Formats: sequence, structure tokens, C-alpha cells
Amino acid sequence: MPHAPSSSNGIDKLDYRTPADARRPLLQPDTESDSNRLSQDTSCSGSFFEQVAEGIVERDRRLMQRHILRWLTFVWAIVNCLCAGSITAYSLYGHLFQSRLHYTQFQVNIVSITAELAMYLPVPAFGYLCDRLGPGIPSFLSGLFFGVGYLLAAFAYQSGPPPSAGGEGWPFGLMVVAFVAIGMGTSCMYLSAVTTCAKNFGRGNAKGVALAVPIAAFGLSGMWQSQVGSRLLYEKNPDGSRGDVDVFRFFLFLGIMLLGVGLVGTFTLKIVDEEGMIDDAVDELERSGLLARDEFFDRAADIHGYGTMDARDLSDSQFDFLQTEAERLKERAEEEARKKTWLLNEETRRYLADHTMWWLAAGVFLVTGPGEAFINNLGTIIGTLSPPHHTSSPPPTSPATHVSIVAITSTAARLLTGTLSDILAPVAPIHQHRRGPDSLGNSLESLPPTKRFTVSRVTFLLTFSLILSLGQLLLASGVIQNHAGRFIWVSAFIGAGYGAVFSLLPIVVSVVWGVENFGTNWGILATAPALGATVWGAVYAAVYQHAAEAGGVGSEAAKEVLCYGASCYAPTFWAMAVSVWVACGLWVWAWRGPGGWMKRGIAV
Repeated sequence: MPHAPSSSNGIDKLDYRTPADARRPLLQPDTESDSNRLSQDTSCSGSFFEQVAEGIVERDRRLMQRHILRWLTFVWAIVNCLCAGSITAYSLYGHLFQSRLHYTQFQVNIVSITAELAMYLPVPAFGYLCDRLGPGIPSFLSGLFFGVGYLLAAFAYQSGPPPSAGGEGWPFGLMVVAFVAIGMGTSCMYLSAVTTCAKNFGRGNAKGVALAVPIAAFGLSGMWQSQVGSRLLYEKNPDGSRGDVDVFRFFLFLGIMLLGVGLVGTFTLKIVDEEGMIDDAVDELERSGLLARDEFFDRAADIHGYGTMDARDLSDSQFDFLQTEAERLKERAEEEARKKTWLLNEETRRYLADHTMWWLAAGVFLVTGPGEAFINNLGTIIGTLSPPHHTSSPPPTSPATHVSIVAITSTAARLLTGTLSDILAPVAPIHQHRRGPDSLGNSLESLPPTKRFTVSRVTFLLTFSLILSLGQLLLASGVIQNHAGRFIWVSAFIGAGYGAVFSLLPIVVSVVWGVENFGTNWGILATAPALGATVWGAVYAAVYQHAAEAGGVGSEAAKEVLCYGASCYAPTFWAMAVSVWVACGLWVWAWRGPGGWMKRGIAV
């Protein structure tokens, strides 16, 4: 075969063909070069697609892990709340503090009031811990508080009447200290669970149910624990029948159980994808125009790249690369921590500067205080409904029965309002509380509203507050006196109203002020029930004691003064009903008044 001539532009490939090449087709690949090159090209493209596929699989795996973790934390949050409300069973044994330890009504109320104060006043600090360090730390603290508190209360009760009552038992102050620890444990365990649910589900369309379920579980805790105490851990009467709860064994049971629950919650309560939530919130604050200048991102130096490679010394360049990468990751971690701290501080400042929060808090003080006072004094209220020497068997009613009624109606109301608020409440944009003059949401207000029947969460809040006041009116009117069987309606109305209010308030806080700083925000608002419980508990005790001294029936065996008749409670509950009505007016003002949520375009 003749060789092809050289072209003017260069030498033709055929000039370099050997005789062996002449016997080989031109298109046949070279086994030593072309085939290897094709294999490498195929390998590179295959590797690329394999990496893409692996990336997709890894992304889906992480999403699934987050989804599973979110639901696992939700389940344990329910367990936490299902155990945390042991203080709501106080009426099960509060009257035994009078009859067995010879405490006065004031002393019984001092124990419950200090527990309420310890449960609510430190909540801002515990909420701060939840927001900054995660919910695991408060859960751990709750286990310690409960364990120490109930064990101390158990042995203080077993020791008998204190020296101030003529006995030789432990001083009254130790029982107060025990219930301070129990109150703090209650707030830690409850808040760690609710904060977890609010942050993990608060940006979705089921925020009402996500908060209502653990809050409802908190209401159920008093019911099942009071049933365990009255039906399993009870004293036997001389005739072999079931008597009052064995307070010593009941306290031991609660202390050991709650210690374990709190410790497990340390490892199971987690906030999922918190970094993304913080980033979204910071971005929205910048876009909203609420910041006069870039307060956070104005830094002297930015995070740099991956380092430089030194071709002269590969090992040195690898070392430099890894060192630079480590510094970059460290700076990024510090950046994330600083970003989170800045955002939460900014959210707290804006929350405290919002006048509607103070109207909301005033209403909480006026509604929850009477509810707390009623629950804490159920036992003594029931004692005033029938003559002191009433000998009928079985007794007309019992504190354990009404603790259960309050718990059941409270739970039903919490689940109902949480579900209905998700279905009927207006749709709330995630960042509606951060709207500023430059927010995109402002341009959307001119669009025609969706034709959907809606009921505001505030409407639910007002309705159930009035139901609560209805129970107070029934009791104050005297129609229950000498008809203890009718007391079921009082417990049902107050339980339903109280439960719904405590279910709706955290939802309102998360909708109006967001979930990023929920622990701190709700903690600040939750101090109002402590003050309300203190005031109304003192009012009830004063009215009760005055009526008892004026016309009570003395018990020489117990060295106490019992009270019988409507005068023991009626003035208190008339005042409580009026207090609830005033609170409803304050909430309407925060909702529809000048500068209220409706005027600011916040869908509640």
C-alpha cells in the first residue's frame, strides 16, 4: 500500500504507519492506548454519576434520619409531659397535711403556693437554657429536682407533725423546700418537652396538634398518678376497706419514676435542623428592613477558602491544607454560635418591647391564677360542701375523683382546641412577626383573601375562658352546697377552660412571636400564672380561715378548724369570675386594639 504524501499543513498520520499497522483497520482501537483512554473516559463519567447518585442517597438518608429523630423526640416529649404534672395531684393529699401533720389551711396553701412559684418564676431561666443549650439539660435538671424533692417530702411526711404543731416531726420549712424542688422539676420537665415540640413542628401546618398533644399529656399526668395513689398505694381502714392514699409510698413512687424519666430525656430530647431555622430567621430579619444596618454580618474578616498548595513540597501543602480547613471549620462553628446568640437576644428584646405581650400576660395572670387556686384546693372545697360529721357511706365524692375529672376535661379541651385551631385558624406565614417595610409579605396583602371559613385562636381562647368562669359562677352561687354530687359540673367547666387556655397560650406565643426563641418567650409569660396562683391562693386561704374562725367546727383530735358552708368559698369565686371577664377584655384589646395583632397583619 503506497504511503500518502505529506500535506502542506503537516505530516499525515499514515506516514507513521508500520507494516503491522497496514494490516489493521483504521477504526480499530489501539489496545494499549485508545482502549485505555476510552476506559478512563467511561470510568470518569461513571464515577461522576455514581457520586451524584451517592449524594442523592446520602441526602435522602439524612432527611429520613431527621424525620425519624423528630418523631422519636415527639414521642418522648409526650412521655415527659405524661409524668411531669404530678403537682396537679396535690389535692389528693393536701387535706392529709391538715389532718395528719396538723398544718393550718394557711400552711397547706403556703406549700402549694411555693410550689407554684418555684414552677413558674424560674421558667425564663429554664427557657433560656432550652434555647441556648438544648432541651436535654433542663430534662436532666428536672430528674434531679424531682428525685430530691419527693424523697425529702416523703420522709418529712413520715416523721409526723412538726414541732410548731406540737409534734416531734421534721420542721414545716423542710416540706416547703421539698415542694420548691418539685415545682422546679415540673417546669424543667414540662418546658423541655414543649420547647422540643414547638421548635421541631412549629413551622408546619400542624403546630396546634404538635403542642396540644404534649400539653394534654401534662394534664393527664395528674389523673393517672392520682388513680395510682388512690387505688394502688392506699392505706387500709380498720375494716379492711380502702382508705386515703399512703402519702409516704406515693412520694417514693413519684420521686424514683420522675428521676428516671428526666435522665432518659437528657439523651432523647433533641432539636432537629436548628441551624437551618436560625439561618432562615436571620435572613428574614435582614430582608424585612427591621434592621437599620447589617448588625450581624458586618465583620472585619470573612471566612476564607481552602488554603494554598505548594508544589515544591507536597507533604507541607497537605499539612497547610488540613490546618486551613480546620481553622475554617472552627470559624464556621463560632459563626453559627454567634449568629444563634445574636438572633435569640434580638428576639427577646423585640418580645419585651411589644406592648401586646404585656396585655396578654395580664390576662394570663387573671385567668390562670383562679384555675390554679381551684385545683390546689379541691380537697378543702369538697370538705365545705357537706356537714363535717356527715356519716353516709360511701362519701358523696372524693378529691381523687375530681382530680381525675379536671384532668379528663382538661385533656379533652386541649386536644380539641389544638386540633380545631389547626383546621379553622387563619394560615399564618412563618415569618409574619418579622415583617418590615421591605418584606415580601407586604406586597401580598393586596391579593384577594382565600375564601375559607376561619376562626381565630383568640376566639377559642375567649370562649373557653368564659366556660371556666361559668364553673366559678356555679360554685359561687351556692347551688352546689349540700349537693356534693353536683360538684362534677364545677370540676368539668373549670377543667375544660383551664386546659384549653394552657393549650392555646403557647400556640399563640409561637404564632405571634415565632418559635426560634420560644423557650425564653413562653418562660417570661409563664411567670404570670405563678403570681396569679400566689394571689388567689392567699385570697382563698384568707376567706376560708375567716369563715372557719367565725362559724367553723373544731376538731379536737386534729387540733384544726374546719369550715362548712358557702361562706367558706363563695366570695372568692365571685371575685375569680370577674377576674376572668377582665382578662377576656385585655385579650381582645391585644388582638383588635390599636397596634394589636390584627392591625399588624398577624394571623392568629
